[in-house]
Amino acid sequence: MRELLVQEGYDALSVDAVAERAGVHRTTVYRRWRDVGGLLADVLDAAGSDAWRPPDTGTLEGDLVAVNAELEAGLTDQPVTAALIAASFRSPEAAAALQRFWDDRYTRCAVVVERAVARGEAPEGTCARRVLVAATAPVYQQILLMRDRSDPLLAEQAARGVALAAAHGVFVGGQQE
Repeated sequence: MRELLVQEGYDALSVDAVAERAGVHRTTVYRRWRDVGGLLADVLDAAGSDAWRPPDTGTLEGDLVAVNAELEAGLTDQPVTAALIAASFRSPEAAAALQRFWDDRYTRCAVVVERAVARGEAPEGTCARRVLVAATAPVYQQILLMRDRSDPLLAEQAARGVALAAAHGVFVGGQQE
């Protein structure tokens, strides 16, 4: 299914096409997933059940640079990631699963900001989600929206800028997770 999604896109994805690619009868696929949205949701839910944890480099800047490097690699080295994100705009079930995935990742990454606060790199009350969104948004913008990888320093500079802003209290307040 992943290969079909990457090669052909969401519009070519159907339960029949998935069954054909898998070499099984279509009823086998229909028994488990009633439609493509359910299939995509299961793929996204499975991605959230891994043991991934954010890196601990010893500094907020280093952690954010490392998170951005992993994000950039995930979006460019694994084309299924971008394809699943794009498909989530077409399937309510996949969109809900993607939201669950993001919620899980932001919860896991909150420790990056918690460690920074404990080290005195950011003030108490710094909103982890805001820090993480601000640090990673330029990577998503460049790769997913602009389809451009021509600025290899963007991910590092975005992380550095957000770490500096966090140190100055820019992200204090807001939704805490």
